[in-house]
Amino acid sequence: MADSGITESSLKNALTERLKATHVEVTDMSGGCGQSFTSLIVSPQFAGLNSLKRHRAVNAALKDEIAAIHAWSAKCQTPEEWERDNAKNSGVSKPPMNGTVRGKVEGTDA
Repeated sequence: MADSGITESSLKNALTERLKATHVEVTDMSGGCGQSFTSLIVSPQFAGLNSLKRHRAVNAALKDEIAAIHAWSAKCQTPEEWERDNAKNSGVSKPPMNGTVRGKVEGTDA
C-alpha cells in the first residue's frame, strides 16, 4: 500500500487549526504507512452537538485527508466531557483502539 503522506502530526495540526481543538491525540494504527488512524479530539465547537454532528464536523474538516487514507475513527469530546472522563480514569484518556492488536490494525505488514 502506498504512503499517503498523511501523518499523526499533520492530522493533529489540521484538527487543532480547523476545529479550534484544545487537545488532540492521533495514533497511526497502520504501522507507519499512514493508512489507518484513530483520534481523540477535544473542542469547544462540539458543545451542543450530538455524536453524529460532531463526527460530521470532523469529517468535513478533514475531507481531503480522509479521502487519502483507508480508515479513520474519532472520539469527539467537549473540554468539559474530556475533563470529566480524565478525572474518572485517573488522568488517562486515549483514542479508541477497538479492532486493533496492541494498537495496530491486524493484517498490516508495517
